[in-house]
Amino acid sequence: MTSVTPAPVARATSAGEGGAPRHRTRVLALPEARWAAAATVFFLLALPLQLAGVTAWAWGPLYAVTYVAGGWEPGWEGLRALRDKTLDVDLLMVVAALGAASIGQVMDGALLIVIFATSGALEAVATARTADAVRGLLDLAPATATRVDADGSEATVAVETLSVGDIILVRPGERVGADGRVLDGASDVDQATITGEPLPLAKGQGDEVFAGTLNGTGALRVRVDREASDTVVARIVRMVQEASGTKAPTQLFIEKVEQRYSLGMVAATLAVFLVPLTFGADLTDALLRAMTFMIVASPCAVVLATMPPLLSAIANAGRHGVLVKSAVVMERLGQVDAVALDKTGTLTEGTPRVTDVRPLAASRLGEGELLVLAAAAEHPSEHPLARSVVDAAHERGLALPVAEDFDSTPGVGVTASVDGRVVAVGAPARLLGGATDADSALAAVLVGELEDGGRTAVLVTVDGTPVGVLGVGDRLRPDATATVTSLTSLTGTAPVLLTGDNPRAAARLAAEVGIEDFRAGLLPQHKVGAVRELEDSGRKVMVVGDGVNDAPALAAAHTGVAMGRAGSDLALETADAVIVRDELAPVPAVIALSRRARRLVVQNLVIAGVFITGLVIWDLAGHLPLPLGVAGHEGSTVIVGLNGLRLLREAAWRRAAE
Repeated sequence: MTSVTPAPVARATSAGEGGAPRHRTRVLALPEARWAAAATVFFLLALPLQLAGVTAWAWGPLYAVTYVAGGWEPGWEGLRALRDKTLDVDLLMVVAALGAASIGQVMDGALLIVIFATSGALEAVATARTADAVRGLLDLAPATATRVDADGSEATVAVETLSVGDIILVRPGERVGADGRVLDGASDVDQATITGEPLPLAKGQGDEVFAGTLNGTGALRVRVDREASDTVVARIVRMVQEASGTKAPTQLFIEKVEQRYSLGMVAATLAVFLVPLTFGADLTDALLRAMTFMIVASPCAVVLATMPPLLSAIANAGRHGVLVKSAVVMERLGQVDAVALDKTGTLTEGTPRVTDVRPLAASRLGEGELLVLAAAAEHPSEHPLARSVVDAAHERGLALPVAEDFDSTPGVGVTASVDGRVVAVGAPARLLGGATDADSALAAVLVGELEDGGRTAVLVTVDGTPVGVLGVGDRLRPDATATVTSLTSLTGTAPVLLTGDNPRAAARLAAEVGIEDFRAGLLPQHKVGAVRELEDSGRKVMVVGDGVNDAPALAAAHTGVAMGRAGSDLALETADAVIVRDELAPVPAVIALSRRARRLVVQNLVIAGVFITGLVIWDLAGHLPLPLGVAGHEGSTVIVGLNGLRLLREAAWRRAAE
């Protein structure tokens, strides 16, 4: 198909919630989409008139507009390619469509034009949407920052003007304006867009922060360590663009032989026409024989041998919650022999939940009582960890008393008065301090057990005495283990886990789902490096992820698959396929379905090849009547089309899922 060049990426003027792009290319703003739509509309107007037996003067002009609307652009591009001594399949399709029309098969030629125009439009839309998403990513980093000058005065400046060594002030609720290190202050910073970790991280003096991450309730003074053009967010943009631009161009199987086939067919058609003339054959007979040869040898049946299985597989996958963006992608899915999985939001649900409620024996509290005290104290807080504690209490149907004198300290936790007692909930290291009493020692043991299990430990104290520990973690998807097992069976090797989360959490989850190779603490560029390392060893890698931090790896991989419900705009647009439903099971199923589609493509190519070869030999060695040639050509098209449509059946997906 005609290639589409992505529009240049520039900073957008505004952003939606969470950095989602407001700049969204309208489908009909693309010329490819407008021409394809026009061709389709006129085809659908002409077809019923022709089938109803209305005079050709009514439907003929409508088909003519279809040919012009859908065929002029690929035809023009094909003619330009001829200038460079290249004959592509687009021009061949247009010539074949015109040849079909010249012998009365107007509808067949128009249908071929519509198929090719629609395919080109889908490619243009996908490319434009990816460019939109990359533009939107630039809005993750704020346009301005508060710079603190040497005399202590503050000035709002554009982030592009910040230099290494400048000091910026990041107020509560603001996005960090530059990559740097905290000089003073304490807060919780949500770094999910960069690292994928589900919970905000406590940041204090000496800690690194990234541009575009969201500050919590504390104020931070940050020394700028990188210029705006070199921040992690800016590098993500560059990596997505570079990976998308340098990714080896892919073609459908039949397109890989289009040059030789096209040249061979044109040369043979000319020979069939000219050679008899040199021996005194009648011009009309020679022209009729050459036209018959062109029709029976045209690649229409071959193209339709390829597309119906892939399009049927796309439609079937779509019914089961997998959006595959093109036939090329559907074909590539079947080539995958290695899989790299993200952790948070992919193998896990991406939402922190209370997994453990561990009261200390000396407190004489039950699990419910401990959870009530913690949830009541956390109720006024907006911290994601606090919400998980409150949600856990609500899920158990527990009534929460009203908390008074609420106070929150970034990086430490919250305190509140609950039923006349001072309840503190927060980081064990800060609340325990250097305490050495028996309760504190037992609490420290429980904290260690939870953290060794990959969970975040939250200490609860009442009037300064530890009474229990809560464990907060990201819950594994119900189908994660089965999916890993299926992917291992399909590819012959276990998936690799790539995550920005901490090593302990990664190790626990990897062991739980049966993954041996896991790599933790990765920034986006490290994930890309891991993917390229696998591909350099000869593997065709599928990456499954959901966040902004996964987008460069999705773009760099042989095939990228995004989790749709939790996925960022950039991940959804960069990926080749999207899992619309919140489940992992369709991932191995769509790989299996793609492999079956590829097998049907090979079957269809054999069928089409047998018909074409037989008809060509008949035409060259004997006298093939033109109507019989057309019937044979159309018959082979019908056969391969029906064979490909088998993948539309529910049984095809069920077999793939099994």
